[in-house]
Amino acid sequence: MLDIADELHRWVEQGRDFAVATVVAVGGSAPRRPGAALAVDADGMAIGSVSGGCVEGAVYDLCQQALEDGESVLERFGYSDEDAFAVGLTCGGVIDILVTPVRAGDRVRTVVAAALEAAAKGRSAALARIVSGPRELLGRALVVGPEDSSGQGGFGGFGAHPELDRTIAAEAGAFLDAGRTGTLEIGEQGSRCGAPLTVLVESSVPPPRMIVFGAIDFASALVRVGKFLGYQVTVCDARPVFATKARFPEADEIVVEWPHRYLERTEVDARTVLCVLTHDAKFDVPLLRLALRLPVAYVGAMGSRRTHLDRNERLREVGVTELELARLRSPIGLDLGARTPEETALSIAAEIVASRRGGSGVSLTGAHTPIHHDATSEPARRIGSVA
Repeated sequence: MLDIADELHRWVEQGRDFAVATVVAVGGSAPRRPGAALAVDADGMAIGSVSGGCVEGAVYDLCQQALEDGESVLERFGYSDEDAFAVGLTCGGVIDILVTPVRAGDRVRTVVAAALEAAAKGRSAALARIVSGPRELLGRALVVGPEDSSGQGGFGGFGAHPELDRTIAAEAGAFLDAGRTGTLEIGEQGSRCGAPLTVLVESSVPPPRMIVFGAIDFASALVRVGKFLGYQVTVCDARPVFATKARFPEADEIVVEWPHRYLERTEVDARTVLCVLTHDAKFDVPLLRLALRLPVAYVGAMGSRRTHLDRNERLREVGVTELELARLRSPIGLDLGARTPEETALSIAAEIVASRRGGSGVSLTGAHTPIHHDATSEPARRIGSVA
């Protein structure tokens, strides 16, 4: 539900009762990932989506029923071969959806409200909810922030054994550190409540960074695409006449500094993408020498194939290894036949998405690869199981 935190936080502040349906697990060609949500308030207003339209109507009805009953429910939707008009995913996938009422005075509301406030204000937080197990625990929640990653903190709880809260707080902290959403499978011994549990952990972290080096016309188009994809975009160039707010009005930050010096002092993480558009050796070589040794998600550099070969030789001369060079996406982008700055920005963005999600970059027509897949997805983590 943290993907619609801004709207839901406003609903909480306005005192509205609502029910939220959250994708818990997916199989096959399901269109939305775990954590995607649809919410319905007491007046029937709906926001968000769990399936891209396939089962929204049925989930809407479940939300209204949950608001009326005051009870959480776990429902599975899939494609029906017997009846093509039955409620289900026409794409052939399967999704499990948890529907939770969030009403004034309910135990879960305070905990959910804390998670929504943190996400809406750009703070890191992980919301852990029980999605299967004893009925009385279904939907109960706990919130963990970065300061709780040791497992000793967290806000809220499940009302079972205190050790369960500590265990899930520690696991949720690990999910938060990785910026990951997924499920935990906790065996009967680990749950301390006499039954196995499944827990959904949703992580909300600040937007990932895109740093564009080189204040050229192609950079302006890439900034717009980067913002569209949800990145916090910085433009860096050593030339003050080009690195201006007037030329890059949509950038979150404009830095006038030698690129490698800025990269030395700024914060990056495993989600950061670095796009080097300067194609000038005096900027590129010291910058890429550093960039290829950082734990970032993507490093791409613009230039012709001749420029690429020359740049690689220069990088080898300053000690860059073949393993480090293998990380470099150059010439930058996918082969779309791009000509204009906008087309080139689309090419670069497509390569970034493919790298992030594990896509091949080939046309889906005639291919036999999955349409929906995620390079960072993992199977449910299992703890406390009986051997």
